[in-house]
Amino acid sequence: MSVAQRKFFAEITALSDKHVIVSTTTGKTFSGILIGINPDTLSLCLAEAKDEEGKTLHRVFLNGNVVAQILSVEKPFDLKALADRLEKVFPTMVKLYEDKGFIWVMDKVKLTEKGVVEGSGPAAERVQRVYEQFISEVKG
Repeated sequence: MSVAQRKFFAEITALSDKHVIVSTTTGKTFSGILIGINPDTLSLCLAEAKDEEGKTLHRVFLNGNVVAQILSVEKPFDLKALADRLEKVFPTMVKLYEDKGFIWVMDKVKLTEKGVVEGSGPAAERVQRVYEQFISEVKG
C-alpha cells in the first residue's frame, strides 16, 4: 500500500464516531454518526442518521459503490498537535501512533482524543492535565 493510500485510509478512519454527511450516487443524502467503515469497499454504517426529508433512522448501511461523497462536519482531533505539546513536557518520551489514534507517553501512559485511557499515578495525572489544558485551548 502506498503512503498516499495509507494517509487516505487514516483520514477516513479518523471520521469514525464523528458526524458526517454522505451523498449517494442515487441522489440521496444522509447525515449521522459514522460508526462503521469497511476499508476494502468503503461501505459505511451511520448511526442516528437523518435522510434528506429529516426522517431519523436508527442505522443506515451504505454500500461503498453508491457512496458519492463523505463530508466531514466536525474538525478532526489534532493528535499530532497534542503529541507536540506533550513532547515539550516529556522530551523524547512521546510516541505518536496517528494511524491507530493514540499517543504513548513514557511507555506507560496511553492517551487518545478522549484523554488518558491506560496508566495511572503521577505521570498519568500530569499527562491528563496537559490534555485538559490542550482541549480547553482548542475549544476556547
